[in-house]
Amino acid sequence: MLNEAANIPTFSVAFSAGLLSFFSPCVLPLIPSFITYITGISFGELKQDHPSSKIRWQVASHSLAFVLGFSTVFILLGIIAGSLNQAMQDWLIWLQRGGGLMIFLFGIHMTGLFHFGVLLGDKRVTIRNKPSGYLGSFLVGVAFSAGWSPCVGPILMAIFILAAGTSSDTAQAVLLLCCYSAGLGIPFMLSGLLFHGFLNVFNRFKKHIRIMEIITGVLMIVVGIMLFFNMFSDLSSYLYQWIPVE
Repeated sequence: MLNEAANIPTFSVAFSAGLLSFFSPCVLPLIPSFITYITGISFGELKQDHPSSKIRWQVASHSLAFVLGFSTVFILLGIIAGSLNQAMQDWLIWLQRGGGLMIFLFGIHMTGLFHFGVLLGDKRVTIRNKPSGYLGSFLVGVAFSAGWSPCVGPILMAIFILAAGTSSDTAQAVLLLCCYSAGLGIPFMLSGLLFHGFLNVFNRFKKHIRIMEIITGVLMIVVGIMLFFNMFSDLSSYLYQWIPVE
């Protein structure tokens, strides 16, 4: 309990990274298309002020299957990150420094200060003919998780590196990737359930997408510096002094 509380900063970073992934220019504009694709409901029906309970259930259930699809892949990445941490205990400081440097460079890329060509390619996996039912929505989520788009790829890799470099065990690494999944999945489900309101918010927000991308880059730069200098461990040690032991 105490160890988990002391690692709240890294969990918060992972959840925030999920939110920033959702609001990135590679994901946010595609949300309406994703929702209509996985639910099979027309755009006109979704944008109604008061959709029927049947439509709400269909959106909620298929959105949940979609979120579970990409969350499953992210959790598997958490297991890999935790295993990598355990296998490289003797080299952990170099893993942290190398990972911190990579996250820092990802941040520079996201802010637009300098673009690295290797991060610009889009290696997204797509399913042209979605299988019917909830299994189909789940598989679309799995395919979505494999999308190394210029925005989501660096953020996801940064969280993977953070999990591999700071997690004390596999369970903590998995929890970090779960936090990332929640940050990306919760607003997706809310967007489907409140589709009419989402369209209004999106039309007002879309001109600020570039600002969100810069904020994401700055956050990654800060996380990279903290990981490189082992500041997350120092922060956890500081929190141990203030969190009461139960």
